Amino acid sequence: MICLVLAVWQPAFAASLLSNPGFEAGGSQSGSLPGWTAYGGNAYNETSRAIAHSGSNYFKVYQAFNGQVNYTGVYQDYISGPGAVYAADGWAYTASNDKIAGQNTAWLEVTFRDAGGNVLALYRSASITTNALATGAFPVNRWVDLPVTNQYNPASQVRTNVTRQLVAPEGTIFVRFQIVFQGDAGNSLGSVYFDDLNLGLAGGNPYGSYNIVWGDEFNGTNINHGIWTYDTGGGGWGNGELEYYTSRTNNAYEAGGSLHLAALKESYNGAPYTSARLKTEGLFSCLYGRLEWRAQLPAGIGFWPALWLLGTNINKIGWPNCGEIDVMENNGGVPATVQGSLHSGSDETGYYNFLPGDSVTTFHTYTLDWTTNAILYYVDGHLYQTQTGWTSSSGAYPFPFNQPFFLIMNLAVGGQYLGYPSPATINASSTFPGVMLVDYVRLYRPTPALSLSITPANHSVLLSWSTNVVCHLQGQVKPGQPGLGTNWTDLPQYSGSLLVPTTNFNAFYRLVSP
Repeated sequence: MICLVLAVWQPAFAASLLSNPGFEAGGSQSGSLPGWTAYGGNAYNETSRAIAHSGSNYFKVYQAFNGQVNYTGVYQDYISGPGAVYAADGWAYTASNDKIAGQNTAWLEVTFRDAGGNVLALYRSASITTNALATGAFPVNRWVDLPVTNQYNPASQVRTNVTRQLVAPEGTIFVRFQIVFQGDAGNSLGSVYFDDLNLGLAGGNPYGSYNIVWGDEFNGTNINHGIWTYDTGGGGWGNGELEYYTSRTNNAYEAGGSLHLAALKESYNGAPYTSARLKTEGLFSCLYGRLEWRAQLPAGIGFWPALWLLGTNINKIGWPNCGEIDVMENNGGVPATVQGSLHSGSDETGYYNFLPGDSVTTFHTYTLDWTTNAILYYVDGHLYQTQTGWTSSSGAYPFPFNQPFFLIMNLAVGGQYLGYPSPATINASSTFPGVMLVDYVRLYRPTPALSLSITPANHSVLLSWSTNVVCHLQGQVKPGQPGLGTNWTDLPQYSGSLLVPTTNFNAFYRLVSP
């Protein structure tokens, strides 16, 4: 018998990670840079098919002219984890009629950062300087590809290595891709254009050493009542909501690999609508980790879908003392924007705006990094909010977000968050049923690598693997055929170990997560 042992992690990420890498989204000749955060003096989205490296738009940057050394540019932050490996580059151009001058300098930069935003590792491209122009190392009037290959000591800013493999070190929570224009104190002229930027995975798992330790893939035909229970009833739920939550399969069911939460227009126990609200209270709670939902939401005035958490001590100290973490909520009348918030007596919040043409009505991934002193929010891996300060009358910081929380998924209709739309307004503006689809919910934490081990055992071999990572065994037997096929069979009945008798057949096994 031949056993081929594999460990497989199945990422849900495309190779290119940047949003709007060619600046095609956004207004012409403007500071509108969807997907990017601008800083410093002069950062603009420009339009010219004759100049752009591809498409119509490109990014133009120059210094602040404030009489001191200054920095201008744009950046994006993307979710990551220790051990993930990236490659990065971008195209740059300086025109002869506005070429970079004086001590001005520009470059591309990749940094790996912890939850507080502290730089753990620093990589840069070659710098665009007047010396580079004079020697021809960077030609004028020509687009030049700048790979990010120079590793620096973050503290001393001294270059220590040259490599195309940008490796996230221990402690990494996210990676920042950045354009930097360093302006000199002499107010020197000159600008640089950038276009077609790229940050892509080059090796390792997208989340590095983070693995799934709990979750629900909703791949069955019935809701798992070992994980989920229901809130039922009406009365507004403290927000002036109009629905009555039920535990009926009309309002909550699994089908096609997704959980369906359906809001129906029907008179039920005095309410004009029904819907569903699922929770893990009393069944599962967590403290810290990376929580991730993938969901598709309904659009329309009156719909209020949410993915959120409440402190397990809510029945003892009440709300908001117990704390609330809103991973994502949406006003169905504004489908291009979602919100993430903390409530604990103080209120902290942020908004994510989708690129033009996109909205909550397609599947997106909503992620929360919850650490001891920082809570970070992402959409499709793009970091848009970090909270590091909050207050509560029931305990000292970081209370209450240092206590276990349970999960809630619901689709409300009407209420305070939406501006109290009337049933008449909702019915005239929205289509029922409104359905919230949840592809999965997962909790990640750093763990040892997902792997199988093999041990001889008399005339058998013992396959064993860790059970602290959500995974399942797959196998295939191919008598008389060499090579690895594709006809994998799930073996969910085995957890942690499998004793395989030796035979004359080739047998192949692998672990798959999730």
